[in-house]
Amino acid sequence: MSEETKSASEQKKEDWMNSKWRPMMGWMYMVVCMMDMVVFPILWSLLQSLNGGQVTNQWNPLTLQGAGLFHIAMGAVLGIAAFGRTQEKMAGANNGGVQLPTPTPAFSPAPAPSFAPAPSTSFTPSPSTSFTPPSSWGATPVATTASGKKIVPQDDQPAI
Repeated sequence: MSEETKSASEQKKEDWMNSKWRPMMGWMYMVVCMMDMVVFPILWSLLQSLNGGQVTNQWNPLTLQGAGLFHIAMGAVLGIAAFGRTQEKMAGANNGGVQLPTPTPAFSPAPAPSFAPAPSTSFTPSPSTSFTPPSSWGATPVATTASGKKIVPQDDQPAI
């Protein structure tokens, strides 16, 4: 089998279509949305007001009919196209497949801090650093008068 060779102009036409279909899809979607959501409602209202003198019906966007399937489909097409182009760029498909050199950083990052204690130091608590809670902690507070006499609440008195 013989291989068919293409002229430079045929290859250029093919490259143009292959490289421009994604932006054309985006522009087409933007034009459709602009016409259906902005231009057509205005024209519809003007047409009604010129013919009957008043606007009686509201414009119903064509792209929102069918549960907005058009917008869902275009979102999927444009999203997958953008993802595919990103993968192509990361694989080096831009510039005719030539790999661009990766830039080297101007400085090296700082070393990660070490949280381990230094081997020469060791921690042993001294008796002066220990903590003993006061004996009054945990005891039930008791109210006293100025002379030091305990005050017993009335609720603690036995009922007669």
